[in-house]
Amino acid sequence: MKPAFFSSFAKLAMSELSFLNEEGLSVARLRTELLSGLTVALALVPEAVAFAFVAGVNPLVGLYAAFMVGLITALIGGRPGMISGATGALAVVMVALVAEHGVEYLFATVVLMGLLQIFAGVMQWGKFIRLVPHPVMLGFVNGLAIVIFLAQLTQFKDPDGVNGAWLAGGPLYTMLGLVVLTMAIIYVMPKITKTIPAPLAGIGIVAAIVIAFGLDVPRVGDMASIQGGLPEFHVPTVPLTLETFQIILPYAVILGAIGLIESLLTLNLVGEMTGKRGGASQECVAQGIANTMTGFFGGMGGCAMIGQSMINVKSGGRTRIAATAAAIFLLVFILVGSSIIEQIPLAALVGVMFMVVIGTFAWNSLRILRRVPPMDAFVTLLVTVVTVMSDLAVAVVVGVIVSALAYAWNNARRIHAHTEIDESGAKIYRVQGPLFFGSSDGFAELFDVAQDPQIVVVDFNDSRVVDQSALQAIEAVAAKYEAAGKRIQLRHLSRDCHKLLTKAGHLMIDSDDDPDYSLAVNYSVRTGILDGGH
Repeated sequence: MKPAFFSSFAKLAMSELSFLNEEGLSVARLRTELLSGLTVALALVPEAVAFAFVAGVNPLVGLYAAFMVGLITALIGGRPGMISGATGALAVVMVALVAEHGVEYLFATVVLMGLLQIFAGVMQWGKFIRLVPHPVMLGFVNGLAIVIFLAQLTQFKDPDGVNGAWLAGGPLYTMLGLVVLTMAIIYVMPKITKTIPAPLAGIGIVAAIVIAFGLDVPRVGDMASIQGGLPEFHVPTVPLTLETFQIILPYAVILGAIGLIESLLTLNLVGEMTGKRGGASQECVAQGIANTMTGFFGGMGGCAMIGQSMINVKSGGRTRIAATAAAIFLLVFILVGSSIIEQIPLAALVGVMFMVVIGTFAWNSLRILRRVPPMDAFVTLLVTVVTVMSDLAVAVVVGVIVSALAYAWNNARRIHAHTEIDESGAKIYRVQGPLFFGSSDGFAELFDVAQDPQIVVVDFNDSRVVDQSALQAIEAVAAKYEAAGKRIQLRHLSRDCHKLLTKAGHLMIDSDDDPDYSLAVNYSVRTGILDGGH
């Protein structure tokens, strides 16, 4: 591993210790972290069970994933405060693999997925998340908020109904009433006291009312039993053949990419809320180790969960204690607390998630859509729609590609030149704007070969030669002037442009330029040589 990679771990550890020193690991801080972890654990249960159903596996497979991934990323992840576990974005990809090849192939895929994520982290590819533009982030956040909202609507279906019939009449009104009550408690509780996290208070009060009055509403236990034992080490029973590798590799690549994209975007979002930066490559490694271990312990794998991360941060969780506690509480639920947890009404958890939706959605983006450039507004809406209609990874990739194309187009239109005739009669083209594949055609159109004098100077002081297309464009222009019996000079090549021209091999430097590369150089198509000149 690279020294820089190890230093990132050290810096993050020092940052965490610094936070604890500033806050003081007091009883109040410890209580806040533990209660926040308990709140998150309660919200994790129905999510993990639901995603297990989506993937077509036993609910315990989802719960074990939530525990294993949550615990490992809590201990060594790139951002304290983040919560990881089984997610819907991964589950929808897993369902085809499980249906066709069985759950053992899923475990093998999760192991390979983790190894790929570790490799990405060691190579420090996490830093490329910086290339995600702000409009894409807005679309990601808004789309995810809508996805979370839509996911909660399934709780309003009658589990005993035909073809997933919706609740109606008294049961529907009771469910809605409890959801609204939970949301009201979460809204009001911080104004009364911050000793207990508002979401935990909402869940506890509503659960107490339902149990005390014996209300007949859907509960966690109606989804599935969460009772189980400790996860056991288990090597996936799949043939160790090339055919197996060919089956699981495509799924592992897709799952690994989706998991890292969602995790790194969540890392950025949590970082904005907590005022911390960095840790992207460390998060990649943590996610990879977590998934590799999960595959060997019968879990379905996972990644960062933005909804639960928002619950944690807004409940006061700022250190690794809260996320670690959430994973441990979840295991306790599985081992000894299932009978209690299964009595919690789903309405209370829906109310918590609805408040997460309200807090996650970037409402200000609706107000600024008319004020930002049209392309930025389009990208925000596009990413939002694709997130809802497809998945997060596809939406982010589409958003980045569209933003990059828009940027390239805008820069391609910037290429132009100011012309003048100097005292010797030479015509000077002062090129402005980047010269790259998108502007190479526009660059060629700047020159009037037939009407220009015998000596032409192309000044790149306000331009940059970026890529191979730019080199070809320069050569093409030079060839036209030489064919017309005229001489062309290149001036003010920046140091990076100078290196690019030399490295490409198309244009060779025959003599030393001055340190600022401010001398003119004459280009000859016949010799392929740039000669230093005045």
